[in-house]
Amino acid sequence: QVQLVESGGGLVQPGGSLRLSCAASGFTFSSYPMTWYRQAPGKERDLVATITRFGTTNYADSVKGRFTISRDNAKNTVYLQMNSLKPEDTAVYYCYLLSRGMNYWGKGTLVTVSS
Repeated sequence: QVQLVESGGGLVQPGGSLRLSCAASGFTFSSYPMTWYRQAPGKERDLVATITRFGTTNYADSVKGRFTISRDNAKNTVYLQMNSLKPEDTAVYYCYLLSRGMNYWGKGTLVTVSS
């Protein structure tokens, strides 16, 4: 079955960096676009970045120029490099897959940006 396991979250100071990873299994990873979402406390879940199977990327305006999504099809892993982090980036970050009409989510990894 499909599994998405996020890692790499933690506490970081404003201006710092983190790299999130999402290890995927149970499907042909290289054939699907992958997406990162995030959900801040008391807010809705928002799209952060998407990468197609061809490597084309798309970002939310709030993270453009600071975050970079990438994928390693040999490792079945998608990454989110987050630089110049701000307190408003504090959220649980989720990996997401849409496959054959089904939505799949990881359990998320918490990122806290605070001094």
